[in-house]
Amino acid sequence: MKNNFKAGFVTLIGKPNVGKSTLINQLIGEKIAIVSPRPQTTRNIIKGIVTFDEAQVIFLDTPGIISLNKTRTLVDRHIVREALKSLEGTDIIAIMVEPFSIYEEDRFVLQKLKKLNKPAFLIINKIDKIKESQLESLKKNYLDLFLFDRIIPVSAKKGTNLSILMGEIIQRLPYHSIYYPGDFTTDQPERILVSELVREQIFILTRAEIPYSTMVKVSQFEEREEGPIYIRVVIYVEQKSQKGILIGNSGKMIKKIGSLARKEIEKRLGCHVYLDLWVGVKKNWRRQKKSFKEMGYTL
Repeated sequence: MKNNFKAGFVTLIGKPNVGKSTLINQLIGEKIAIVSPRPQTTRNIIKGIVTFDEAQVIFLDTPGIISLNKTRTLVDRHIVREALKSLEGTDIIAIMVEPFSIYEEDRFVLQKLKKLNKPAFLIINKIDKIKESQLESLKKNYLDLFLFDRIIPVSAKKGTNLSILMGEIIQRLPYHSIYYPGDFTTDQPERILVSELVREQIFILTRAEIPYSTMVKVSQFEEREEGPIYIRVVIYVEQKSQKGILIGNSGKMIKKIGSLARKEIEKRLGCHVYLDLWVGVKKNWRRQKKSFKEMGYTL
């Protein structure tokens, strides 16, 4: 490896539904984080890895930040705390915001940034939705609150200014040897990728509280000598009534979730799979400490 090689970690943080996962997928060049129009789709801190000849950038996509006093369950509070904790061990912090206003959640994150001596970028997403004059005014308002190292307006969905963003990030990274093999795009195990892709379809296809009440676990991942990989996934909900909604009339909903998720899983794994979905009930799992272990968290 060259002596002038750069490598480091960039934590992407911001309020729910600001476009963090869309940005990560665009920068990585493939889908590693699930996306839906609903807020707080992401639950885990996901690493997305991009390797160039001169640098390796490891992005940490965090769950949407809300004030701790607004979290409703034990699991939700833990998720927010873990996202905030990820700011401490990173090389660059990038707060992602929308261009319409400075929201309460943005101010909450800025208060946390003031306690950390880290390079900080402001990424203003969805710039295609506003006029240039509005953008300049918003930049000034943010600089009045915090002295950012860089302010970069982007459109994650359209790919606008993403090469500029990447170039600025690489400039601020420390000189360091490579962390991951050059062909890695994520460090997520296959089981986690599968469960996230199933959960994505639940977010897209179901309504109200159903998506937030689901815990998705891969209980079996079997590579067979002949035929497709067999993957058994159990989707837990909190109430018996939610189970009925998730299954749907004559099993139509769960079949649709399975069909769409299977296509995404096959695309990601590059092979055929047999996806076997089951639905179970874990009453009020989001309010129980034992749920942390089942979701892969440590207390």
